[in-house]
Amino acid sequence: MEASMAHERRPPMGPSSASRYHRRRSSGTRDERYRSDVHTEAVQAALAKHKERKVAVPMPSKRRSLVVQTSMDAYTPPDTSSGSEEEGGQGEGTPTSSQGSVSMDHWISRAIHQGSTTSSSSSSTQSGGSGAAGRLADVLAQTHVKNHSAPPDVTTYTSEHPVQVERPQVSTVPRTTPKYGNAELMETGDGVPVSSRVSAKIQQLVNTLKQPRRPPLREFFVDDFEELLEVQQPDPNQPRPEGAQMLTMRGDQLGVVTNWPPSLEAALQRWGTISPKAPCLTTMDTNGKPLYVLTYGKLWSRSIKVAYNILHKLGTKQEPMVRPGDRVALVFPNNDPAAFMVAFYGCLLAEVVPVPIEVPLTRKDAGSQQIGFLLGSCGVTVALTSDACHKGLPKGPTGEIPQFKGWPKLLWFVTESKHLSKPPRDWFPHIKDANNDTAYIEYKTCKDGSVLGVTVMRIALLTHCQALTQSCGYTEAETIVNVLDFKKDVGLWHGILTSVMNMMHVISIPYSLMKVNPLSWIQKVCQYKAKVACVKSRDMHWALVAHRDQRDINLSSLRMLVVADGSNPWSISSCDAFLNVFQSKGLRPEVICPCASSPEALTVAIRRPTDDSNQPPGRGVLSMQGLSHGVIRVDTEERLSVLTVQDVGTVMPGALMCVVKPEGVPQLCRTDEIGELCVCSVATGTSYYGLSGMTKNTFEVFPMSNSGAPISEYPFTRTGLLGFVGPGGLVFIAGKMDGLMVVSGRRHNADDIVATALAVEPMKFVYRGRIAVFSVTVLHDERIVVVAEQRPDSTEEDSFQWMSRVLQAIDSIHNVGVFCLALVPANTLPKTPLGGIHLSETKQLFLEGSLHPCNVLMCPHTCVTNLPKPRQKQPEIGPASVMVGNLVSGKRIAQASGRDLGQIEDNDQARKFLFLSEVLQWRAQTTPDHVLFTLLSSRGAILSSLTCLQLHKRAEKIAAMLMERGHLQDGDHVALVYPPGIDLIAAFYGCLYAGCVPITVRPPHPQNIATTLPTVKMIVEVSRSACVMTTQVICKLLKSKEASAAVDVRTWPPVLDTDDLPKKKPPQLYKPSNPDTLAYLDFSVSTTGMLAGVKMSHSATSAFCRSIKLQCELYPSREVAICLDPYCGLGFVLWCLCSVYSGHQSILIPPSELEVNPALWLLAVSQFRVRDTFCSYSVMELCTKGLGLQTESLKSRGLDLSRVRTCVVVAEERPRIALTQSFSKLFKDLGLHPRAVSTSFGCRVNLAICLQGTSGPDPTTVYVDMRALRHDRVRLVERGSPHSLPLMESGKILPGVRIIIANPETKGPLGDSHLGEIWVHSGHNGSGYFTVYGDEALQSDHFNSRLSFGDTQTVWARTGYLGFLRRTELTDASGERHDALYVVGALDEAMELRGMRYHPIDIETSVIRAHKSIMECAVFPWTNLLVVVVELEGSEQEALDLVPLVTNAVLEEHYLIVGVVVVVDVGVIPINSRGEKQRMHLRDGFLADQLDPIYVAYNM
Repeated sequence: MEASMAHERRPPMGPSSASRYHRRRSSGTRDERYRSDVHTEAVQAALAKHKERKVAVPMPSKRRSLVVQTSMDAYTPPDTSSGSEEEGGQGEGTPTSSQGSVSMDHWISRAIHQGSTTSSSSSSTQSGGSGAAGRLADVLAQTHVKNHSAPPDVTTYTSEHPVQVERPQVSTVPRTTPKYGNAELMETGDGVPVSSRVSAKIQQLVNTLKQPRRPPLREFFVDDFEELLEVQQPDPNQPRPEGAQMLTMRGDQLGVVTNWPPSLEAALQRWGTISPKAPCLTTMDTNGKPLYVLTYGKLWSRSIKVAYNILHKLGTKQEPMVRPGDRVALVFPNNDPAAFMVAFYGCLLAEVVPVPIEVPLTRKDAGSQQIGFLLGSCGVTVALTSDACHKGLPKGPTGEIPQFKGWPKLLWFVTESKHLSKPPRDWFPHIKDANNDTAYIEYKTCKDGSVLGVTVMRIALLTHCQALTQSCGYTEAETIVNVLDFKKDVGLWHGILTSVMNMMHVISIPYSLMKVNPLSWIQKVCQYKAKVACVKSRDMHWALVAHRDQRDINLSSLRMLVVADGSNPWSISSCDAFLNVFQSKGLRPEVICPCASSPEALTVAIRRPTDDSNQPPGRGVLSMQGLSHGVIRVDTEERLSVLTVQDVGTVMPGALMCVVKPEGVPQLCRTDEIGELCVCSVATGTSYYGLSGMTKNTFEVFPMSNSGAPISEYPFTRTGLLGFVGPGGLVFIAGKMDGLMVVSGRRHNADDIVATALAVEPMKFVYRGRIAVFSVTVLHDERIVVVAEQRPDSTEEDSFQWMSRVLQAIDSIHNVGVFCLALVPANTLPKTPLGGIHLSETKQLFLEGSLHPCNVLMCPHTCVTNLPKPRQKQPEIGPASVMVGNLVSGKRIAQASGRDLGQIEDNDQARKFLFLSEVLQWRAQTTPDHVLFTLLSSRGAILSSLTCLQLHKRAEKIAAMLMERGHLQDGDHVALVYPPGIDLIAAFYGCLYAGCVPITVRPPHPQNIATTLPTVKMIVEVSRSACVMTTQVICKLLKSKEASAAVDVRTWPPVLDTDDLPKKKPPQLYKPSNPDTLAYLDFSVSTTGMLAGVKMSHSATSAFCRSIKLQCELYPSREVAICLDPYCGLGFVLWCLCSVYSGHQSILIPPSELEVNPALWLLAVSQFRVRDTFCSYSVMELCTKGLGLQTESLKSRGLDLSRVRTCVVVAEERPRIALTQSFSKLFKDLGLHPRAVSTSFGCRVNLAICLQGTSGPDPTTVYVDMRALRHDRVRLVERGSPHSLPLMESGKILPGVRIIIANPETKGPLGDSHLGEIWVHSGHNGSGYFTVYGDEALQSDHFNSRLSFGDTQTVWARTGYLGFLRRTELTDASGERHDALYVVGALDEAMELRGMRYHPIDIETSVIRAHKSIMECAVFPWTNLLVVVVELEGSEQEALDLVPLVTNAVLEEHYLIVGVVVVVDVGVIPINSRGEKQRMHLRDGFLADQLDPIYVAYNM
């Protein structure tokens, strides 16, 4: 290895390359100029490879309003300066930026810019000349050619040999039709033409995902309970370090020169008295004119003045505010180094500890809050600042400076001489030799954004200055140009401290001048014939960009150009390019001296300026593949993915250095292994102020040899730099610990990824220094996120193309997938004080969903390789074996029943009658004036009411009308199209009196006829209604112009309006001959969009009413409030039938009135002192959302819910526990008992199976493991355990109802606590579907199923819902142990993904929790992709924030990859009257392109 490294140490550029450079330059457009060939070539070659295999990637769809927002008008340039486009590289502490930025430029070339005949030229023709390098936007997919995760569908690698690849997404059977219901329709998109734009895009996505990928990792699973997460086995072929254990490197002896001062203050005193006129610091204004010269005499006298005033003029004589050893903040702007220097030395003289920080601005500064925490923890109470800065700070109304967010209370103290009092003659600062007291505290921003204070002792400060003086060969009165931030790091050490030790003259160039004139520092070097300059690679890059053959530049005076960010591997490109241009201007190659530093270890290494230009600097061309495994492999094969690093010189004088493993025990690395550099020296920081634990891990490290023995008795300090020591003791840095991302066990450096992204012709689309790369942890691994600022003038297509090419490039070069690539509008990323990107703040914004990107590309399919193995369905165990197994293990078969109707003794008069019509006639005779129904208006007033007799009379008139005007026979079907109210009830009984079969139909919505009327028409036709009865208003509506546009009005059956009824009654009332004949039809649309009518016989209807009467203890003296839609299911039965059967008074509240007055229902319940009330989830949601803030005002209006005994939510789904709980909590203050709220459960085959009655135990809640549920198993867990899902019991089983849990496939009975289909047997089961098509098989299966084993005689109805029974410890009224039924979800709705069964509601719950602006969510599968639709409440700018958050949440909690994320407006997700989401309607709308989405993201 050493030999090859030595061989690599060649001069940076031979003459040929230099001339080639010039040849290119002269032609150049501006971005093609300064590049180094290697990386670009690599990137372009990688992209060209993908080019042959074009696969189009679906571009995201965006609503116009979102696109317009980034137009030129709305654009504010990042900065007006000429340097704007490279605006502000790396500010401090952010590992990506233009420190990394120059870089690429440097890399991008041979392939492109010599008009070469390779890929570039050919591509430019076909891409419309959009620049060499061809645009491969439509590719992207193939990048992942070798990629790991398995996408949906089976894949054939080549045509001859179909290879079946196991795909986690999907079973390899092309189409399996679920056995339940009409679910086949799902695959066809319910008749949506596949030519629609969306379907085409999805098809594109599926095809892309079918591309062969990297082979999945060798699977080795760890049993994570029942869910298996893949553990990635290390690849046996990966490179491993083979070298010997490294030796500790020792720096030169620190040769103490006799006249070196004993402390820095002593040096200041010496120069201030011996040569007071010598210039110390020259500051510049923004025009580059010298503003002010601070001499050593002035510095000395002013520092004394500051010291005196700090100690004696703050507080009182008895109680000074600041004592020696206290910490004070230094708040000075970047353009005022003189004031800073005076204050800093004033603090040193007063023996107080300066803490230099950035000036806080009005804006909520990125990171300024964390600075506040640092000040608080350091106990800072005083801030020193300059006059100008003090004036510029934000002021409160009375002129005082407000307390900044997170800051302690500070006294602001201005250090200008004119504001200070003169020290008395006899006062003199005490100047000691350097000791172990703290000299100053330098702040450091960590990867997570927290700010730490590194303490530096006086002896360390002095030793560091001595080591720098020796390394750099500083001599008295040298001139040095400093472009760096003088408050910290290299700028402070060279420009404020070491300069004073050597009486040097510093020319300070402020950042603001650099922005206006990037050449200013070079001009000052010429003007002052400076010997030394301290810059960052950004400053070199800017100078190159601004340099226009200026004649008068001469850099021959420079003997040393300190490159402060030499530790960034990409600085080499700036150094080379800079040398190339300025070598002709007198710049000698040996002058360029990169150094490596860190806040903890100060200067770690620096290249010495030599006089010998024959000894070229060291460089290594390392394989990225090797680096990702932490191994150094010199790349000889000229492969594409390499990292070229330059040395940063040797170890500092007086220091020891070693390299240790970055994680775990600090064990010495081998010679060919990358590790963290550690330094043992006096000249390092000593602690993180106030944090002893972190201090121990960083500043008190004892590296171990292989034998486990420490290599030294002295502690080492971790530098936070990753690298190695090469031949000749040269130190090489390959990256920073802060920028390290460990993805699937391989290490990648953020800077390298920035460099690769920038190599993809960035100039057209994104700003150079404005790229952030960080990792987020999703599903037990780090995932890479790239965020860049997009230029306002680039089009959607351009940006998307650029993004897809960046993904390919990173994939090829680094062999790692990017999880998310986001582009944000120009100038919106949070900045550090010096203009770089504030990385941790950017990451924070990304994670909380407030980054507001304008383009997002997520690639979870390519990156996530550690999904659990898809579940392989085991061959079914026969039902008999299951039953035997249950018996053997002592488990009971899961069955339960309500009370037995036969044994209940009740004085139920209504039982004498078989038919409801007879019950009504009997009540009209015995209690004619008893009020049965009361209808309320939206104001809460009684709109109308019906007594028994009134109802009987109205029903008679309607029956007469049906016979006369309608000429109907008995058994004819009549559609009742009424709004919720009393007319509906009268019409229903009128039909029974006339012997007709009523069908209740929700009337069309007058504002939305086009979508609601066809449903009405369909029900009328499917139910074969012979006539339609309705009100006059609706009658007009049905025949209106709007109606004829929606449906064919001529085909309506006769429409009768019941507003004016005939005065006579029918000759006789119809009495059915047989209780099993049809009483009414119950039509409803299921959530999967199927319309089904269920036949209810007279006997079932009476049994139903009796069952509810017994469960709820209903008597004529009771009042029940009902806020439900009266069109189907239990809602209809409670609204129309129960009062007639039980005689209680029903207070009817139409749910639509709650939209006008949300408090209507609860006020009615309170006003009528109701004990039992029924509502739907939509009503409950309206109350929680609409009345959340009004509970106090409702209380003052006398709302009292303390009498409510049962409040039942009528539902056909899993109980929405979060909603019922928040409702109970919200109205607890109004007297609502939390035990009162419960739910019921019904379905198509049996409209009510469970209903929480008055007696019996409270509903119980259990927590089940969501991962086990996916495998159709129930595992009970503790509340709060990971992956736990709360399930609430669905009420008590009704009297006369029996339930069993059966396996939906084998129809065998299941054991207690097993998940299966709920089957029900009861007197009030429906008697079958009423269909036009006579689909007998379906009917017999749903209504007349028998178990395949065990009790094979009983006839059961299949509910189509999965659930389980569990015997609880509670006892019910009869003293038996209580069996609780838990409903999990509908079989129709469940999605089979990766061989597991998912319930949409679980995924939706996770998604809704992902971001505050997600109002509602619905998911559905389409061609094995999971589509997530979210409603965005908030500005459209937030739409793209949701994409990564939704993807992450579903991955983390469900191990599923989201295929498509659709962001829509609030109210787009269709909901039926029961408040259930119509997911299939939504799916059809999406595929037919009817949703008008704000944004559609197709995840790769």
